[in-house]
Amino acid sequence: MADLIAFLDAGSTPVHVLGYSFAGIVAELALAERPELFASLVLLGVPPQPGQAFRRVRWIGPLSRVLPPRQIAGLTIWAIVSNVNRVPLGRLAFVRRRFGVTNRHSVDEIVGLMKRMPAQRALLRRAPIPCLVAVGDRDVWPTALHREFARQIGAKIRVYRTGHSPCETTPNQLARDMPALYRAAG
Repeated sequence: MADLIAFLDAGSTPVHVLGYSFAGIVAELALAERPELFASLVLLGVPPQPGQAFRRVRWIGPLSRVLPPRQIAGLTIWAIVSNVNRVPLGRLAFVRRRFGVTNRHSVDEIVGLMKRMPAQRALLRRAPIPCLVAVGDRDVWPTALHREFARQIGAKIRVYRTGHSPCETTPNQLARDMPALYRAAG
């Protein structure tokens, strides 16, 4: 979070921020600390529940209650690089390369933080900026949870025909929806 705040502080603010997946949690925390830096916030495929974020994820949810973060991270990495969700080969090659250069300890830490996500809904609802929850209809969390999250924080929601990465697989649709959010920011 401190890195994001420092980055935003170094430029002209307020800015439009898009937080993807775990980075959305980081953006939420930065907004809590420094709301004046934000003009709008897009939460793209962000975990929609506070607390133990994995509890409603399809196959890892039940395991996440009993396994430590390192084992959850290992199972998640294995599922992604083994192509359990049968993504296109180009996407698979990309994620395999990404995990090849990603520090494993950082993945373990991210999973640990996601097992104890802070409740930010009240803060997001009070934020003086427009928010958009953008998600794929086959995201790792059920669409109903994302819809409820958007409702609770007073955000618009857009659901795209894709998985967890709308920025990669439906970029035109996402890019179409973001300017409306920017216009709402004034």
